[in-house]
Amino acid sequence: MSCLKAGFSVYGSSEIIMKNRARGSFRVCSSIETLQFKKSISREFLGKPFDLSDQKPFTNYNIKTPKVNLVNAQPSVCIGKAQRWWEKTLQPNMVEIQSAQELMEFLNNAGDKLVILDFYSPSCGGCKTLHPKICQLAEMNPNAIFLKLNYEQHKAMCYALHVHVLPFFRFYRGAEGRVCSFSCTNATIKKFKDALAKHGSDECGSLGPAKGLDESEVLALASIGLISTDLVLNANKDNKMDDLVINEIAMSTDELSKEDNAMVMAFS
Repeated sequence: MSCLKAGFSVYGSSEIIMKNRARGSFRVCSSIETLQFKKSISREFLGKPFDLSDQKPFTNYNIKTPKVNLVNAQPSVCIGKAQRWWEKTLQPNMVEIQSAQELMEFLNNAGDKLVILDFYSPSCGGCKTLHPKICQLAEMNPNAIFLKLNYEQHKAMCYALHVHVLPFFRFYRGAEGRVCSFSCTNATIKKFKDALAKHGSDECGSLGPAKGLDESEVLALASIGLISTDLVLNANKDNKMDDLVINEIAMSTDELSKEDNAMVMAFS
């Protein structure tokens, strides 16, 4: 391959010779590391003076490529997971329920503590608005247990418990079981506060173990496979034993009252 333009010629791919058509030439070798000038008869290059000795060509001008150390750097970007509104400002006594069995265990093992079951949905605007105040009330009442149940994730459970409106709350206390249930919003938060004051005091304690869910609700959960039938049988046995214990305590109290009355009559 050759090209003639502006007085230069290019020959081949292994070496390049640039020359003035009439005057002389210099050579660039194929290694690109050595630039050599051949003898030049004339001291002009492209019509301009070019001071280069014919006897001592300028040779071995080494062009070295700078060494660059490439580092395979993989930038890492850490993005913290943003909290969703129902996960914010939660208190230690607030628990997210994951299953019907877990709900029964919390209610049955709560003893004499007040348990508040909060039904909510991530898409419920009223639930979102009410959430910060419920968290504040949970902080003010550390002895109470606040259970949160996501309606979207546990629709079958909510249907079995006959919950069809949100936000919705149920209050449970000891052997009495469910003491009240209602729906309220941010505008009617006083309803929640009144129920908390009424059923959250120490004077509201009841004798016997916690009752938990109603028997009909336990059967409804078992019928759709959310809890095992063994839990239903155990719950029935526990309820019967609880009834026997309560009846025995009541009978004993009546007998003591009669004896006290008899003693008073004898001394009068």
